[in-house]
Amino acid sequence: MAKKLAVVGAGLMGAGIAQVAAQAGYEVTLRDITEQALTRGTDGIKSSYDRFVAKGKLEAADAEAALARIHPTTDLGAVADADLVVEAVFEQIEVKQEIFRELDRLAAPEAVLASNTSAIPITKIAAATGRPERVVGTHFFSPVPMMQLCELVRGHKTSDETLARAREFAESVGKTCVVVNRDVAGFVTTRLISALVVEAVKLYESGVATAEDIDTACRLGFGHAMGPLATTDLTGVDILLHATGNIYAESQDEKFAPPELMRRMVDAGDLGRKSGQGFYPY
Repeated sequence: MAKKLAVVGAGLMGAGIAQVAAQAGYEVTLRDITEQALTRGTDGIKSSYDRFVAKGKLEAADAEAALARIHPTTDLGAVADADLVVEAVFEQIEVKQEIFRELDRLAAPEAVLASNTSAIPITKIAAATGRPERVVGTHFFSPVPMMQLCELVRGHKTSDETLARAREFAESVGKTCVVVNRDVAGFVTTRLISALVVEAVKLYESGVATAEDIDTACRLGFGHAMGPLATTDLTGVDILLHATGNIYAESQDEKFAPPELMRRMVDAGDLGRKSGQGFYPY
């Protein structure tokens, strides 16, 4: 198994992917545009390792060794010796296509190029490269060190070998994989949660039930670990608004049309846990 990984984007997702990979023994190049972003990312990784050590889930020496395997850089050219490159930047098709154009130029010819997108079709991202057969979706779940699932997504030209190498990587860092054979917008998981969230917000918006009761119904009636409105607060109202908007734009399916309340909340800065107020106060 190849052991050199590059992660492009040191935000919450990119840092999380770097963290689990380094812990699994990979040498990880972590790239972002600014030193400040890299410092935020590596500080977050160190804090997470420290929490695992404090809980007895990780030896201090192993945490220190894993941290030493993460190499922050602002140079995108540092992806040149990676066997696998995972892009984890903002969920916007133009941004991702620009990154993949550069990765196509800079990464080794045999490298697998993966996107951590949760909603954007891999075929559209891969079309920016001259090697669409080597492009695949690796949709990790947040927070990456805690969540077990990785959604592997085939683009129209993704090869069997590329999919197999992506699976091998995801499983080597402790994830269970599901495969999406056709990269419809939102894939499987984002489509399901978006449809549920949109309906839950509409029920709440129209006064049918309280946020608490809608979430309780999903937890106790369907066995969900967390209700859809609490999930929205955890993920970020803005993130889910963006995801549902992407799916709606692509599919024109009314069930994904973002409710007005979500737009108003984002405009007002009520983004969920990260802002202190969403469907619940924090």
